[in-house]
Amino acid sequence: MALIEGLRIQNYRSLRDIAMGRIGTDSTLRSADPLSPLTVVIGKNGVGKSSIFDAFGFLADCMETDLETACNARNRGGYDKLISSGIDQSITITIYYRESKNDRPITYEVSVAKEEKTELPIVLSERLRQRAKSSGGSGRPRSFLNLEKGKGTVYVGDDALEGDEASKRIVEFDPHKLAIVSLAEQFSENPRIAQFKKFIQSWYLSYFTPDSARKIPQAGVQKHLNLHGDNIGNVVQYMERNHPIVFKRILEEISKKIPGIGTIEPYRDSITNNLYLLFKDKGFAKPFTQQQMSDGTLKMFSYLLLLNDQEPAPFICIEEPENGLYHKLLETLAREFRGHATGRKGASQIFITTHQPYFVDALEPHEVWILEKGQDGFSTIRRASDDSIVKNMVAEGLPLGGLWYSDYLDAR
Repeated sequence: MALIEGLRIQNYRSLRDIAMGRIGTDSTLRSADPLSPLTVVIGKNGVGKSSIFDAFGFLADCMETDLETACNARNRGGYDKLISSGIDQSITITIYYRESKNDRPITYEVSVAKEEKTELPIVLSERLRQRAKSSGGSGRPRSFLNLEKGKGTVYVGDDALEGDEASKRIVEFDPHKLAIVSLAEQFSENPRIAQFKKFIQSWYLSYFTPDSARKIPQAGVQKHLNLHGDNIGNVVQYMERNHPIVFKRILEEISKKIPGIGTIEPYRDSITNNLYLLFKDKGFAKPFTQQQMSDGTLKMFSYLLLLNDQEPAPFICIEEPENGLYHKLLETLAREFRGHATGRKGASQIFITTHQPYFVDALEPHEVWILEKGQDGFSTIRRASDDSIVKNMVAEGLPLGGLWYSDYLDAR
C-alpha cells in the first residue's frame, strides 16, 4: 500500500510550520518514527485541525485545476486568506511517501507564492527527490524533478536521478499549474511522477454531510462513495449486486451497533426510477427512508460502506467523524478505522481529526498527535507517545481519551 510517512506544512493559515512523522530529506526529521496507518490529530476548537484537513484538500484540488481556482475552491477565499498572517514567505507542503514497503521513499515539495505583477498564485518551486537504487537505502536523496517558476529539469525513466545527464530534460511549464500534472501524462517517461499524481488523485477527503446522504438519487450502480455521500443509494445498489456477502455483513454490523435498527435494504421506485434506502426500525411497522433517519445512523452507515469498499482509496481523511454519533459508538468506530488501517497491501491509510475523548479512548499514543495554538497565534504539534508519562499511564491501563479529558495531553 502507498503510505505517507511524513508531512510538513508551512505558512498555511495558522500552520506556520508543523511537521508530522519522518521526512528523509529533512535532517531534523530523518530519524523520526513514520506516521502510523491510523493517524489522529486532536485539539481544542480553533487550534488548526481543519487547516490540516484543508491543506490535503488544497493539494488534491491543485491536481485537478490551476492554483488560483484551488485557492478559491471550497470557500478558501483566495491566496491571501491561506497565507499565514504577517508572513512574507511562500506556502510550502512536503509529502514523504512510498508506493509500498519495498519501494524507495519519495519526497515531494511544492511552494506556492503570489506573483507581484499579476497578483496571481504561482508555483514558486516544485521538487521530487529519491535515493539512488544502487545506494542500498543510504546516501543523499537526489532530484528527479527540480523546477523554479515552471522552469528546470526532469530526469526521465524509473531510476534516473540528478547527475544522470543522458536522462536529463530541460522543461518549461505554466507556473500557474503544478508541473507534475502535465508530466504525469507522459507515463512511459515519468512513471514515478504518474504514480504520485495517481496517488494524490485517489485520496478520499470526506466532505460528507447527512443532508447530502438524504438525497434520493436516480437508480444506477456506482462503485465508490463520493466525497459528499449523496450517492450512498447507488453504492448500496452496487454492493448488493456485486458483493452480496460483504453487503450482508455490513448490514448485520450496523444492526448490532445502532440500537433499534433491524434491517436496511435498497428500494427502487419503478415509476420515478429513484433509489431509496429502507431502514426497518424494530419498534415500527413500516420502514423509514434515508430522508427520515438520524444524522448518526447515516454517518455510521456511510463510514462502514467506505471502509468496506472493495477497491479502497489509499488515503482517507475524515474531519470530526464523531459529529452526530452517540458517544458509546465512538470507540467502536475508532476500532473499525484501525481494523481497516492495517498497513498491509490493499489497505487504506486513515487520517482523522477529532475533539472527542471517547473516540481517543480506543487509540494508542503513537497514533495520536496533539495540536495546540501558541500565544503568537500559530499552531504547534507533537506526538502523544513522545510524552513518557502519558505513554506509561496508558501502559498501566488508563485510556488515552480519559487522560486528554483530565488535561494530561494538551495545555491546561
